[in-house]
Amino acid sequence: MKTIITTKNAPSPIGPYSQAVISGNLIYVSGMVAKDPVTGNMVMGDIQAETKKVMENIRGVLVEAGSKLDNIVKTTIFMTNMDDFAKMNETYGSFFSGNFPARETVQVSRLPLNVNVEISVIAEV
Repeated sequence: MKTIITTKNAPSPIGPYSQAVISGNLIYVSGMVAKDPVTGNMVMGDIQAETKKVMENIRGVLVEAGSKLDNIVKTTIFMTNMDDFAKMNETYGSFFSGNFPARETVQVSRLPLNVNVEISVIAEV
């Protein structure tokens, strides 16, 4: 059995997918980009500002599901320029207090809405 999570605290999906799905004791959060859920504006250009907005969007979904950032067990990060890794990593890391999740970071040629970073997570509910 699965439960679909929808919140106004994160951008609406741009395709046929859910913001997140709970199955068992895990929540699977779809890839989030740096779109402001209130204004609909994109945060673009600065990798640290983009990463911050992405993590805020992820937090919004997790809170709606009754979870939190510290419950993330696995993160997948897609970037269009690995030269931005250190700056992205600094901002990403600031959202955790320790006991970091498992993670992979990969460079891709392009992302939806031409963003520079997209992050998906799996967390405990």
